[in-house]
Amino acid sequence: MSMKVVPKEELVNQVGLKLEPGPWVTLDQPRINQFADVTEDHQFIHVDEEKAAGTPFGGTIAHGFLTLSLLPRLCEGNGVMPEKVLMGINYGFDKVRFLAPVRAGKRVRAHGEITGVEAKDGDRFLIRQQVSVEIEGEQTPALVAEWLTMVVAG
Repeated sequence: MSMKVVPKEELVNQVGLKLEPGPWVTLDQPRINQFADVTEDHQFIHVDEEKAAGTPFGGTIAHGFLTLSLLPRLCEGNGVMPEKVLMGINYGFDKVRFLAPVRAGKRVRAHGEITGVEAKDGDRFLIRQQVSVEIEGEQTPALVAEWLTMVVAG
């Protein structure tokens, strides 16, 4: 993985850039339990391994919001930024869809593509990235999202 750095005048030319897949991250039961504690979402399909075994999932699954919250880690060091960037700010999402459950113990990684760059003024740029989170060994991604980042160049 690597961050592509370009002159701010060239940032708009990065639309269509497909990013390298990020690192694999395991969503194991301790991580799922910690997320449940932090968010106070203790639904049995996430934390009760015995009861969840009787569901169509066959065991516990990660919270969709856990997978979403890992996007900074899954995309770490991978993207495009202007030279002399002062900061990047998570600007939100225009679309998020949870397509497949991530069973406890599975590994996930992110794939991304720059789908838009909008100059806000001389030094601020809104970067739009399409992200898909792959579940190792499965066809359907865990989630797809349209992620927005505001970057400020110096």
